[in-house]
Amino acid sequence: MIDSFLEHVLDGGTTEVEEAVREAAAAEIMPRFRQLAAHEIIEKKGPYDLVTVADRAAEEHLTKALTALLPGSVVVGEEAVHADPGLYGALRGDAPVWIVDPVDGTRQFVHGDPAFCTLVALARHGELLASWTYAPALGELAVAVRGRGAFLDGERIRSGSPAPGAVLEVATSHPDYTTPEQKRALLGLVTDGVRPRPCGSAGLEYLSIARGALDATAFSWEYAWDHAAGLLLVAEAGGAQTTVAGEPFRVAGGNALPFTTARDAATAERIRALLAAGTDEG
Repeated sequence: MIDSFLEHVLDGGTTEVEEAVREAAAAEIMPRFRQLAAHEIIEKKGPYDLVTVADRAAEEHLTKALTALLPGSVVVGEEAVHADPGLYGALRGDAPVWIVDPVDGTRQFVHGDPAFCTLVALARHGELLASWTYAPALGELAVAVRGRGAFLDGERIRSGSPAPGAVLEVATSHPDYTTPEQKRALLGLVTDGVRPRPCGSAGLEYLSIARGALDATAFSWEYAWDHAAGLLLVAEAGGAQTTVAGEPFRVAGGNALPFTTARDAATAERIRALLAAGTDEG
């Protein structure tokens, strides 16, 4: 059952998962968009780290639906791991793993900004197999399958390369969530030819790279639910990624940070070198 379902997905059979993602958003997220009461919004670690009843209900909805589609699979979701950190270890296990961020961009969701999304990725043995990035308020769904390309609303997308000599637009981590060393690394991007800005929803930043609307990201945290879907989407669109140490980013963790994802390998290396230089200057 497991292997046949994985083969089905890798052969392009993603419709069942797409339906599950759309249904979770329709049932649990969109009815609460711009309708949240104050008691339905909770700070976890600070004003930029929020959770709402929509996050929790959507993750529960997706957990039931996705594990029913693939019996024997497990879910590593942002809210479940917040309650039980030990669940994160499933990323290093043998079972297929659904990596879920029910509302990526909760701060935007809370403030009535439509730039949020639901992220789902399917992985096994640390390898990303498929991903879904759904922005329900924007009406956009991006899907990627390993070796089969990246698609937005059914149309193939490619990241392309920045124009020669163009200023690179780079979305970066919020400084409140960086260590002193990571802050120094990110300061390496404050240079001619680069225009850094704080990131919004990580999933939508990855989608922007995959469609050629953003040149790169530089992120200092490694939670799989924020990155897994987007990393595969960008890779299948022709982009590249690397940690500051020049190693591939590992979804299961243990990465040298910050790391970058970019429209092409040359841009990824340029951003990595600037991050490394910033670290060295400290």
